[in-house]
Amino acid sequence: MTMATCITHSPEETFALGEEWSRSLRSGEVIAFAGDLGAGKTQLVKGIAAGLGYDRRVQSPTFALINEYPLTELSLFHLDLYRLETKQEILVAGLDEFLIEPKGVTLVEWPERWFGPAFFELNEAKSGFVAAPETGVRRVFLETLGGNERRLVYEDIGV
Repeated sequence: MTMATCITHSPEETFALGEEWSRSLRSGEVIAFAGDLGAGKTQLVKGIAAGLGYDRRVQSPTFALINEYPLTELSLFHLDLYRLETKQEILVAGLDEFLIEPKGVTLVEWPERWFGPAFFELNEAKSGFVAAPETGVRRVFLETLGGNERRLVYEDIGV
């Protein structure tokens, strides 16, 4: 597990990074986006969806909790757990199947509601990791550096 860092200088660059990442996605993978409001999580999701061939509007499912983007070759699920406080609320909402063994690719904003805050501490042991062993997860930390500049630190786990 090696962490990588990149800096994007515009929403377009963040979008392009998402498109690049889409090329290597496989069914069963989860990408977990951690970062403050406005850090670029949804912009990355938009790029991933576009890279997979989705050409309609992509928005964060804050009130719907989940958006499914119909694609020809792969199911793409976009979760936003911001309004859920506990793992129990996620289970009651029926979202655990998209986080444990997704039947497609799951992109999740505010994943600390499921994985717990320790999962997103850099250099932290992944003892709270809940995804199935065969499921790959990319942890992505987004930080606003100023203006449109974003730092993304990411690593793949279990891939």
